[in-house]
Amino acid sequence: MNTPMNTSVTTPTHWTTADSPLGELLLTADPTGTLTSLSVPGQKGGRTVRDGWRHDPALFREATEQLAAYFAGELKDFRLRSRSEGTPFRQRVWAALDSLPYGATTTYGEIAARIGAPRAAVRAVGGAIGANPLLILRPCHRVVGADGSLTGYAGGLDRKVRLLTLEGVLPSGAVG
Repeated sequence: MNTPMNTSVTTPTHWTTADSPLGELLLTADPTGTLTSLSVPGQKGGRTVRDGWRHDPALFREATEQLAAYFAGELKDFRLRSRSEGTPFRQRVWAALDSLPYGATTTYGEIAARIGAPRAAVRAVGGAIGANPLLILRPCHRVVGADGSLTGYAGGLDRKVRLLTLEGVLPSGAVG
């Protein structure tokens, strides 16, 4: 008699928190230390610790050190392994975000053009940016409205202002 085998294997999620000027960050990774998410408190769609997750601060040592250096103004490019689950469209949008340089901004329309999407796809681009699971590391805070306005940020506009100020895009105290 053949009994069906359960071929689905769940990879345990490892997590830690890190203090930051934006509040306590929640980082998740797979067992190899490849980051799978970075959330800020109260983030729209952000992750929360679940039963069965493994608290493992040592696995995140490099990530927390790089984040501390970023917030201290000493690091401009993160060099961390990460992966994100998403549709092919979202993956293209996220790859475009990954290429945005420190201290620069772009628009939703420019992201659409960069990935070869029609102008009508700007809302879909915004949706993909809003679903970014790696806040700060994948710099969705560098995307602004077509008129330069600070539109949407899953972590809250106040945090977007703080990140853009840190990166020198906004003068200190100019907004918020």
